Amino acid sequence: MDARATSPVTRRAPVRSAENPAFEREAMASGQFITLEGGEGAGKSTMLAFIETWLRDHGHRVLVTREPGGTELGERVRELLLHRHELEISPETEALLMFAARAEHLQRVIRPALHAGTTVVCDRFTDATYAYQGGGRGVARERIAALEQWVQGELRPDLTLLLDVPVALGLGRAGNRSQPDRFEREQQGFFERVRACYLERAVLEPGRFKVIDASRPPVEVQSQLARALHEAVHGEKV
Repeated sequence: MDARATSPVTRRAPVRSAENPAFEREAMASGQFITLEGGEGAGKSTMLAFIETWLRDHGHRVLVTREPGGTELGERVRELLLHRHELEISPETEALLMFAARAEHLQRVIRPALHAGTTVVCDRFTDATYAYQGGGRGVARERIAALEQWVQGELRPDLTLLLDVPVALGLGRAGNRSQPDRFEREQQGFFERVRACYLERAVLEPGRFKVIDASRPPVEVQSQLARALHEAVHGEKV
């Protein structure tokens, strides 16, 4: 997983209670929630900047955040999961830590921003847990689904942009980075399972997912993203 980002902790918004159903309905009805997913070497960092610029150019107030991360607690969990190579962390513990960070992220950052009418763009969200801890590590889908319902309630992304790239190509790109994190050190079979899980989820939820061919040159990937964003924002194809 790409650990790079320009701002490690998202600016905090006032805490609002996630236990209030009226608040959650209102939050879901206001700002749009867009998530960006993909395996190693898919180019998420570059395309995240493009998405933010496109949305701002089209009149959106935008908050960009990431998982794990987005809050002080989330960034500490990120450091633990990605960079503490000496620790042996079980798959179940990974999943629980992801959702602990996600609960804080939702309460302090994402829900308040949506409630205020801001478009939230998140670099990875729960689909990554299904893909990495579920598909990659083997945590049962039912356990992840139970945590998802407990932590998120009915809140789901309005749009998920999946940057899909063949594993061998993605790992070749990622190999040009510096020190690999705990996930990047996994073998190719792990990433094949991650990719398969992502693509399976895209088939199951075609209305939410837009699969982007990230093996193409950057300008072509950006063109695909622009079409998907236009369709999602304006409800029409280009």
